[in-house]
Amino acid sequence: MADIVSPAVRSRMMSGIRGKDTKPEILLRKALHAEGFRYRLHDRKLPGRPDIVLPRWKAVILVQGCFWHGHHCHLFRLPGTRTEFWRDKISGDRDRDDRNRQALLDQGWRVLEVWECAMRGPGRLPWETLLAETVSWIRSDRKLYSLQEEATRLESSSGF
Repeated sequence: MADIVSPAVRSRMMSGIRGKDTKPEILLRKALHAEGFRYRLHDRKLPGRPDIVLPRWKAVILVQGCFWHGHHCHLFRLPGTRTEFWRDKISGDRDRDDRNRQALLDQGWRVLEVWECAMRGPGRLPWETLLAETVSWIRSDRKLYSLQEEATRLESSSGF
């Protein structure tokens, strides 16, 4: 299937996609700040430069875009053009995510992944639920947790 926009337009569109300070990340940061949590952003000393670092709680929060990280949800679909390029890129992103997550855990950090689908789209979690689960995880001793859309949560909890 051919791309519906010219290469120049596609290039301009792709260059506008941000890697940090995304809308979901900013929304979560503001809500956590309003709840009284203080944090650092994109700490260069930690593997993968996590989006939100809560040193007091020895916790990091990764706000993951479903497309860029190849999440198995309704927001991810492998593009029809340059399929091999995108498969390799997303596979590399997943591998890097796995290495960074493990390195953080090995250093004693607790890791929360908040997926874009939990915050956007038809299966998103109610904002109050997402925030309550995030705050509950921060205050808990759970090492690794993932917040994702309702349908994906049900699949992963039922063993599929």
